[in-house]
Amino acid sequence: MKKKASLDLTPNATRQGPTLRSLLSKAELHHQVERQVLAALPERLQYGVRFVSYLDGELTLSAESATVATQLRYRQHEIMAALREQSVLEFVWKLKVKVIPARFAAETVRHAKTLSNENARLLKEEAGHTKDRKLREVLEKLASHTKD
Repeated sequence: MKKKASLDLTPNATRQGPTLRSLLSKAELHHQVERQVLAALPERLQYGVRFVSYLDGELTLSAESATVATQLRYRQHEIMAALREQSVLEFVWKLKVKVIPARFAAETVRHAKTLSNENARLLKEEAGHTKDRKLREVLEKLASHTKD
């Protein structure tokens, strides 16, 4: 009877299969290269930039916004010169920058502003001069949302 495959990702589990070991080593290498790439970028351009790949001398980065991507492209020669000092990236000759927006934007919390007594009085006054019945009801309802 076959033993079920384990999803345990402890250090002992990595000794069990060559596929998992190779994936973990590739992930670690990717992480190290990403740290080196981000260290070579100007400090104000590091936020929102990720290392995507490095293949045959072509370095691919992703940026969360088009403005950051444009600034990276504008400074690509300076960035590549700094990267060539690293042993892993010494043969980089081309820089590609792709715009990949963030999946989740930070939600802004909106607080409803309360209506002042003066504005409520003006709305009631305007409702009194309005001939349209539905508009008058809406204005009166708005006027009732005052801070007490």
